Amino acid sequence: MSRTPVFSSPLLVGFDGVEKTLERIGRGSDGYPPYNIERVLLRSEDAAQGSHAIRITLAVAGFRSEDLEITTEDNQLTIRGSQTEARDREYLHRGIAARQFQKSFLFADGMKIMGAQLKNGLLMIDLVKPEPERTVKRIQIVAQD
Repeated sequence: MSRTPVFSSPLLVGFDGVEKTLERIGRGSDGYPPYNIERVLLRSEDAAQGSHAIRITLAVAGFRSEDLEITTEDNQLTIRGSQTEARDREYLHRGIAARQFQKSFLFADGMKIMGAQLKNGLLMIDLVKPEPERTVKRIQIVAQD
């Protein structure tokens, strides 16, 4: 059975790289660290009254803020975590491994990262998408005989 690409429809114009990006993100996800994605009501002075954001929360217990890195490139949010081994410890039992991770999320055009916060072992990243200005533009047709 052959696989038909999702974005191969002739009605989807300009989405050439989206499928490749989705495949790349899908390959890199191993489920660690666990995360939630939720809609939250913004309560800051910068946000409009009643405006909503998307919050990505990752469970990163044991990571300090200096162990974490958040970057964006184009429309991809990437979170990396790297813990260093404590050389001065002698473990009698080791059940908590120091591990590294990389988690990527693809976000829509126009979304902005409002900020990130590490609290009680949870890394919270808030994103907003401003309401687009609804415009209708009439396209002039040039007749050539």
